[in-house]
Amino acid sequence: MSDALATALTARLGCRLPVIQTAMGWIATPQLVAASGNAGAFGFLAGAVMKPAELGEAIARLRDMTPHAFGVNFHSFQAGAAEIVEIILANADRVRAVSFGRGPDAKMIGRFRDAGILCIPTVGAVKHAEKMVQLGCEMITVQGGEGGGHTGAVPTTVLLPQVLDAVDVPVVAAGGFGDGRGLAAALAYGACGIAMGTRFLMTAESPVPAAPKAAYVKAGTGDITVSTKVDGIPQRMILNPLLRRIEGSGKLAMWLRAMEAGLEMKKQSGMSWGQVIATARGMTAHGEMPLAQAMMAAAAPMMIQRAVVSGDAEHGLMATGVVAGRLKDLPNCAELLSQIETEARARIAALCAGN
Repeated sequence: MSDALATALTARLGCRLPVIQTAMGWIATPQLVAASGNAGAFGFLAGAVMKPAELGEAIARLRDMTPHAFGVNFHSFQAGAAEIVEIILANADRVRAVSFGRGPDAKMIGRFRDAGILCIPTVGAVKHAEKMVQLGCEMITVQGGEGGGHTGAVPTTVLLPQVLDAVDVPVVAAGGFGDGRGLAAALAYGACGIAMGTRFLMTAESPVPAAPKAAYVKAGTGDITVSTKVDGIPQRMILNPLLRRIEGSGKLAMWLRAMEAGLEMKKQSGMSWGQVIATARGMTAHGEMPLAQAMMAAAAPMMIQRAVVSGDAEHGLMATGVVAGRLKDLPNCAELLSQIETEARARIAALCAGN
């Protein structure tokens, strides 16, 4: 009898369970990736927030922390992207996959494929899934509107079957998943597995400090909202004191928030005020974004770091999937993956038995 949890995902990525730990910026560190991989999932390292030298060091540490293959996330537009690609290719014996949003062109995807590295972009629309397959990607992660951080409006239960009907490559489901019931449901839809971010953020091995972790545990679904005022793009976050101030800001108050954000950016990056404003103005050149909004957008990564790296749960921003509203524990990765496997197998067995 075939194993219900042996899918195209486990076959292609070499993991025991069809579960992906996503590449959350500043959270998907070697520590978390190793823990998720050692517990049976497939972990992605958050290379998109690293400089080339930092990524090289992180990969070297990770190689020593787990015997399992892992993935690396990056953006083709980030500083040092060309060097990062070469670092990934140089570690092709252990890097089994890359993930990205706005990512490589067909030529670069071909280079990864020739090296035996699977390209698994994350998409939030059917047309984007179709485009990625046309460019040569051999697996797709589909994130529905329940997902954390930047997100769309179409829920996973609608978007997932749409994409499954539109492409002929294995599809990973993301957005709203946190347990074995969700894994069983995704497999029933026809997905090859699930990808989870918030659930892995809320584990013992996650590097997020205690105060923001406690805020994630405490948050109910009513404490989670989608904001467009942080960087002009819909983004799901915990409604903490800082986000409440941002959401309640009129034009004058928005400038005050922008100056606060710029000060945080200046403090963390060492930039001058001229450099902060120049960075913001560079963002306004891509659209009709007002300067105050652009300053917020440019400083958003620093505001997120203030929470998930520095531990300031009141004055930083905390991206989250809506699933955090029902998660009330911080298991270690081994406990989490064991529970997911047990629950998924039980649900699949019950369905097969007609229960």
